[in-house]
Amino acid sequence: MTIETKNAVIKSATISNDDHGLLTSFLHLDYGGTCQGFGGYALYLPRDFSHSEQSKQRNYAGHFIWRCMEVAGVGEWSKLPGKTIRVRCEHSKVHAIGHIVKDDWFNPTDDFKAMGGDQ
Repeated sequence: MTIETKNAVIKSATISNDDHGLLTSFLHLDYGGTCQGFGGYALYLPRDFSHSEQSKQRNYAGHFIWRCMEVAGVGEWSKLPGKTIRVRCEHSKVHAIGHIVKDDWFNPTDDFKAMGGDQ
């Protein structure tokens, strides 16, 4: 696995209850000719998923939304498109996003594990 760091422009940002019935979010990133998505984590599980460990009061959605906005330097989700960020990625996955000039990185897998989850 070769992870590289590169710049990306956020083309769009979505929050949806996907076809699996859970809340998820994506940032759609443009590298200047190629595109990739960041997200897809289960941010909230409805009551139907009460057997899951995640349903026990962890605010993944709030954390994901907050960190994406913080890294991009915006105060509103709707202001994400057009913002330039840094990305740590490989061909098949974006592992982390970072502020364009500050050393501030968001890696959901690491953050969610630290919150006691298994993302």
